[in-house]
Amino acid sequence: MRDQPPPACTRPTTEPGTPIGARPRKSRSRSPEAGDNEPVRYRILGVTEAADDHGAGIPLGGPRVRTLLAALALRPGRTVSSEVLIDEVWGEDPPQDAPAALQALVGRLRRAVGKEAIVSGPGGYRLAGAEDDVDLYVFERLVRQGTAALARGDARTAAQDLVAALALWRGDALADLPDRTAATRPEALRMEATRARIEAELLLGRAQDVVPELKELTAAHPYDEPLHVLLIRALRDGGRGADALAAYETARRALADGLGTDPGPELRDLHGELLTAPLGRPRAERTGNIRPRLTSFVGREPELDAIRSEVHRARLVTLTGPGGSGKTRLAEEAAAGLPQAWLVELAPLDRPEAVPGAVVSALGLRETVLMTTELTAPQDDPLALLVEYCAPRSQLLILDNCEHVIEAAAHLAETLLTRCPGLTVLATSREPLGVPGESVRPVEPLLPEQAHRLFAERAAAVRPDADAVLADQEAVGEICRRLDGLPLAIELAAARLRLLTPRQIADRLDDRFRLLTSGSRTVLPRQQTLRAVVDWSWELLDERERTLLREVSVFAGGWELEAAEAVCTGPAAELLGALVDKSLIVATPSGRDGSDGMRYRMLETIHEYAVERAAECPELRAAAELRHRAWVRALVEEAEPQLRSAGQLPWISRLETELDNIRAAMDRTLTAGDETQAGAVVLAMGWFWWLRNYRREGMTWVERVLRLGVALDRAAGTDRHRAPSEAEADDPMDVYLAVAHTETHHPAHRPRMNLRMLHLFLMAETEPMDGDLDPRLRRYVQLVRGHFAQGGPDAARLPGIVWPVIGLTLKDPVDIRPLMDTSVAHCRAHGDDWAVAVALMLRTHMAVDSPGGMTGVDEDLEELRVLSRRAGDR
Repeated sequence: MRDQPPPACTRPTTEPGTPIGARPRKSRSRSPEAGDNEPVRYRILGVTEAADDHGAGIPLGGPRVRTLLAALALRPGRTVSSEVLIDEVWGEDPPQDAPAALQALVGRLRRAVGKEAIVSGPGGYRLAGAEDDVDLYVFERLVRQGTAALARGDARTAAQDLVAALALWRGDALADLPDRTAATRPEALRMEATRARIEAELLLGRAQDVVPELKELTAAHPYDEPLHVLLIRALRDGGRGADALAAYETARRALADGLGTDPGPELRDLHGELLTAPLGRPRAERTGNIRPRLTSFVGREPELDAIRSEVHRARLVTLTGPGGSGKTRLAEEAAAGLPQAWLVELAPLDRPEAVPGAVVSALGLRETVLMTTELTAPQDDPLALLVEYCAPRSQLLILDNCEHVIEAAAHLAETLLTRCPGLTVLATSREPLGVPGESVRPVEPLLPEQAHRLFAERAAAVRPDADAVLADQEAVGEICRRLDGLPLAIELAAARLRLLTPRQIADRLDDRFRLLTSGSRTVLPRQQTLRAVVDWSWELLDERERTLLREVSVFAGGWELEAAEAVCTGPAAELLGALVDKSLIVATPSGRDGSDGMRYRMLETIHEYAVERAAECPELRAAAELRHRAWVRALVEEAEPQLRSAGQLPWISRLETELDNIRAAMDRTLTAGDETQAGAVVLAMGWFWWLRNYRREGMTWVERVLRLGVALDRAAGTDRHRAPSEAEADDPMDVYLAVAHTETHHPAHRPRMNLRMLHLFLMAETEPMDGDLDPRLRRYVQLVRGHFAQGGPDAARLPGIVWPVIGLTLKDPVDIRPLMDTSVAHCRAHGDDWAVAVALMLRTHMAVDSPGGMTGVDEDLEELRVLSRRAGDR
């Protein structure tokens, strides 16, 4: 096997699947019928491949078809004679009728790449394409650009072009051609490009980074003097003078033993410099270690500008946010344009005391202190070494993923900032460092438009037909919303487009932790799946914090501090603060009328995780749900009289805010078979439902409680240890009609009658009963009205207070005014000012609408005005 340089160690700047020549992708999708006219791209720097306009591979068939395409792509746009092609494909063993065999082979190739792609000409065939359609010629162009940039002193541009050029290689050049002669020049140019790229890296101050690669290259090419020169220079520039001398000696022996020659002039001159320069010669200053990413950065333009401005104003800026929110990428992008920016990756550390050493390694100081006398601090004190190195310099230090070593990172940051006046620290963490002068910038989820763009860009990388797939805008929007705009989660979801449609992904997000598991293999394990991301945060919590996170998982739609104190067993304010700091709970100003406090919530992904963790402790979960149900009942019972007072508006706002919690509590109460508590909550919510036009929803809840009562009665005396389901019950109206005269002795009779009246009250608004009632409903209304017509406290409050009005649906030829007089009397005897006012209002309406019924209206209106002012009616 002949020697060849390995692929470049630095990453390519283009995404996998990007069409050769970096031409923009077109928005149309490829179809079999239109395939003949689709442009293709050809790759011969490795096994021969063809790609369509979207970068997707085109199946070519057997090795001879690949060989034919390689021979044509080597000469794009030029006619290649049949004799040359036969020689390229079959070598010294052509078939008996070689021209016919070639013609058949061309036919197979045309069927693969399109008939217009292979043009027949006089005496041969031509590939209809330009040099920019073939990776070999794109490689040559990029190498020319890179070496020209290097010659004019633009090392950064040179490195970018040469990295892109070398990234095009996938194996041996022209690997499918039996005759290797044509591959000699590309292989030589590859080596030249590798040397030039390393030269650019050295000029950019990245000597430490290229040393391992150069050691491999010089071992593979022991007689390549320019590579030895580069290795010696890299060791010297890294402050490793002794190693540079040893590398020269290795090169000298290899040349002498293998070729019987002495080193050339450049090697000898470099050796002379090493001998005359002190071993402690200052090494070339590096300009940072921020590497270009392989994927695009989407959105967050305002945040980038704000962070860049902040690092000029504050010396410690911490980006906080939950796992997967994009803190690391945002920090790297913000620092990309800054000189002397150094990324220190703390995530792999498992001991806090390793933090200073990680910074030493990132700055490339470890070998310097071993091999030079540039720094005088003791080798076993990395903190002193860092202070000595950073004190005279102006640098940006990025401490990435501090959360699991938070105290050590905070101590290091404070020490360096107080002793190194030119240093700025940009930290990423799931909680603030807590250092004086720290500027904390929460990294918010992506906005909907940004999340959609990110999903679309990542989708294009995994699906050639991304435009067609993304046509389901509703499903894409649901994915981005339910994943909270978290970049990592969105990228994991986009990766699933290889086998699922957006709608299938959206429909499976209830099981998101099993669904989103296809992360990059090159990142840390904790960033490869959505569960691993949240697991990392969970492992950093103490037991009290874990308990509170499990307990607050019973909330739906958020909560306030008072609610947490009622539901949670620990010191709620302290633990909520800790979880807010650790980015597991989001705190925002309440924003509702009558509240100046904070409201707390979890992102949907965190909430789903907390629910799973709570399920691991069934007793804890059940107890928290019980306290949550009790809190909801207390809340709505406190709100009910306030809805009939001057405090109505702020209480309406509060119930609107807590509506998800109220629904969750009612559902759990019904599931638990607690008719008493469910009925109390429903009755307390009745006036709110009517005021805010949730009447149909209110009807549904009332029906569910009545059904539960029927199910409980049926189950009585059979299986008292099983909570019956309301779904098992017969129709509550039929059951009541059958037992109306015997139910009066039932302990739940009174609340059930209130529920029945509330049901009719809401039904009258949502399902008008203007026509003749069917006998069944008519009998039901008569019984419910008759119960409240007897008077008592229940007839002087909602919902019983409306009994005379409900009676109107019967259309009996009866004078309504005596009924209204009775209602007013009931309210005067048992009700409050609001109840009397309502009864007077109803009587006034009835009087005005009745012929000759104006008697007493003026007195009722006068009293109504007095009572309304007293009750604070709006």
